[in-house]
Amino acid sequence: MNYRRLGSSGLKVSELGLGTNAFGKRADEKTSIRIIEHALDHGINFIDTANIYAGTESERMIGQALAGKRHNVVLATKAGLVKGSGPNERGSSRYHLQQELDNSLKRLQTDYVDLYQIHTFDPHTPLDETLRALDDMVSAGKVRYIGASNYAAWEMMKALGISGLKGYVRYISAQVSYSLADRTPERELVPLCLDQGVGIIPYFPLAGGILTGKYSQDNRVPSGSRADTDPNFQRFLEDHNIKLGNQVSQLAAEHGHSASALSLVWLIHRPAVSTVIVGATKTQQLDDNLKSLDIKMDDSLARSLDEISERFVHGKPFATYRLD
Repeated sequence: MNYRRLGSSGLKVSELGLGTNAFGKRADEKTSIRIIEHALDHGINFIDTANIYAGTESERMIGQALAGKRHNVVLATKAGLVKGSGPNERGSSRYHLQQELDNSLKRLQTDYVDLYQIHTFDPHTPLDETLRALDDMVSAGKVRYIGASNYAAWEMMKALGISGLKGYVRYISAQVSYSLADRTPERELVPLCLDQGVGIIPYFPLAGGILTGKYSQDNRVPSGSRADTDPNFQRFLEDHNIKLGNQVSQLAAEHGHSASALSLVWLIHRPAVSTVIVGATKTQQLDDNLKSLDIKMDDSLARSLDEISERFVHGKPFATYRLD
């Protein structure tokens, strides 16, 4: 396993990180803990979760799995998306963030989070309030680094500007949908992150499984797939996405790789990317994704992937999560 700095910080994270959105939902507790242990055994040190994943079960299961192993992990969680029906159960106000951080720490069975991320931009709370609250959390020792997720480039730059002006701790990472099926971050966010020393953490790197080639254009949904277990995901099964998945599969087969491994290694080598989050509902999936680290990406293969996915630079984002 190779390790990279997260942005311009001194924090080192594994090239592949473990996404835990499925824990407590599509993977039960026993399986989830086994996946975490398997990831750690193979050198993955970055684990990403959020206060709303599977209700709160993802954080709770991670806390169970990391008992006695916390010091080996760069643990990241988030807050800011809708947590409940109350007026203060969403957004990035000081009130909500402090409440959610304390609750996350209890579930994770730890007294600090390595990376605390704002889950999405909050148009109803002044950025100064959010950033000051995060700065206080770092000063209190509850948080070591901060990041943002689902921020537009201008929102990220505004936040960095305020932090610089006020002397607050600054965002070191940007978590965003990024893959061969979603290259929209390359228009504005990637250049910004390169200029400002912010590390990109892609989510949906396999477009929810579409880039594995498991979906076909005859609208059949494979048993056990994400679209099968989560019917809401079927909205992503558009023809242009499925066509790309088939093209990647064909290219991968020609070079003796799996489509998922080829998609991941392409993303790992994109500018500004620090770690790529991969989810898993079984250890075999994690093993398949780890094979991406053994692929030597040559210029010809990289160009082929760039060419078949070029239209996704100027398309719409594959996924984004925003507050109303």
